Amino acid sequence: MKISLIGAVGLTLMLFLKPASADEAGFLKSIGGKWSGSGSVTTKIGSRPLNVTCSFDSKARGPSLVMSGQCRGLIIVRRAVSADIRANGTKYSGTYIGPSGRPSRLSGSRAGNSINFSVKWSREINGDRTAQMTLEKIGVKGLRLKTIDKDPKSGRLIVTSDIRLTR
Repeated sequence: MKISLIGAVGLTLMLFLKPASADEAGFLKSIGGKWSGSGSVTTKIGSRPLNVTCSFDSKARGPSLVMSGQCRGLIIVRRAVSADIRANGTKYSGTYIGPSGRPSRLSGSRAGNSINFSVKWSREINGDRTAQMTLEKIGVKGLRLKTIDKDPKSGRLIVTSDIRLTR
């Protein structure tokens, strides 16, 4: 009887764990495709935001997503931007390469239609090496990329990038 109970508990756990991975793969697949849009980027807290236009191509394969693209500002400034993320159960990790061209680490989890990441920059930015980044799916045709950093002088949280994309 004890072995049956242990087997039943194990089977129940397996049934609950598998859908989480399947849910994440399905969510990532829904982000796949070509995206374009505009927004603003603040390169240094306290400086004036730069208006940008961006385009991305996202490819989802199972529990992973690769986004690559570019953002332009002031007609002549063009920067490659990419992210390579992977779901492991309900946790996410990966690498983000922003305008500096240096890789930064991502770790986080999904809440509803948003993946919320902690960012560990490869160098000090705005007085420290950490920030928050959100990738939010908005309906069927919308995607929002937002970064929030702490102002080293006031301690307030500041939106340093906010880019809205559509298919």
